[in-house]
Amino acid sequence: MFAFLRNLKAKTIALLTLAAAICFTAIACAGGSPTPQAEGSSSGINPEVVVDYIHTVLLADRTAYTKHVVNRLKTLEGKPKEDGVVPAEATEAWKETGGIPLPAQMFRLGSEIAAEEGTFTYGLISPWNINDSQAPKTDFEKEAMAKVVETGEPYKDYQEIGSQKYFSAVYPDKAVAEACITCHNTHPVHQERYPDKQFEMGEVMGGIVINLPVEGT
Repeated sequence: MFAFLRNLKAKTIALLTLAAAICFTAIACAGGSPTPQAEGSSSGINPEVVVDYIHTVLLADRTAYTKHVVNRLKTLEGKPKEDGVVPAEATEAWKETGGIPLPAQMFRLGSEIAAEEGTFTYGLISPWNINDSQAPKTDFEKEAMAKVVETGEPYKDYQEIGSQKYFSAVYPDKAVAEACITCHNTHPVHQERYPDKQFEMGEVMGGIVINLPVEGT
């Protein structure tokens, strides 16, 4: 199990390195600095391209964890998985039970580490949130989430939080594995709050929000 996770980590680092190389190559070709510039700037990489790069890496990392780690476990939230081959459990109470985090929890753990760097922030939001911290809060998040659910396409725009200007984007977070819909559809909080909502494979379950600080125009 640990060897498998080490291999996955190595592949993730390689993907991050590739994404960084692409970013800096694009910056070099543009003749600008590595600092994202605001709309209308004549130098630097377009912030829309930067958030797309970030999203590509985040989505690949999360999908790989869901499909190639969680899906291989023998137990998911106390229930046996028929196709599981690894004697471990993915569970919300992973710290208390000695299991491993659910995909959404792993995503949040990564976002907390990234936030410590202070360069940009990312996270999960959903109109069917189980964790209250993942409810759309700002006007931008509420509008963006509604559009993403309606269209299935990303929503991007500039916003200002405090005195800092950001280029923000919300990308559709779709169910990519059975573990995604099983955890949500059977969760007690989901059943209490959204009794008529049952997710299906490929359906938008929420959004991945990325906030990239930019210079003012």
